[in-house]
Amino acid sequence: MQKIEKISCNMCGRELKMENGILKEDAFEAKKQWGYFSKKDAFLHSFVLCEDCYDRLTERFQIPPVITEVTEL
Repeated sequence: MQKIEKISCNMCGRELKMENGILKEDAFEAKKQWGYFSKKDAFLHSFVLCEDCYDRLTERFQIPPVITEVTEL
């Protein structure tokens, strides 16, 4: 298993806080495997956003993301 040494926000480029290979701040991770009827058929796209960039991006949405409170972590 490969140890992750650094993770950066794809939007702002800031390196996220890591300690001994453990991410010490939360981030939004997205993965999409494109399928038929897209121009990206058979490709997997993935990216990471820091919390600030996630907030800036979702503030621009015409329809906000669905947010549900989770009581058990």
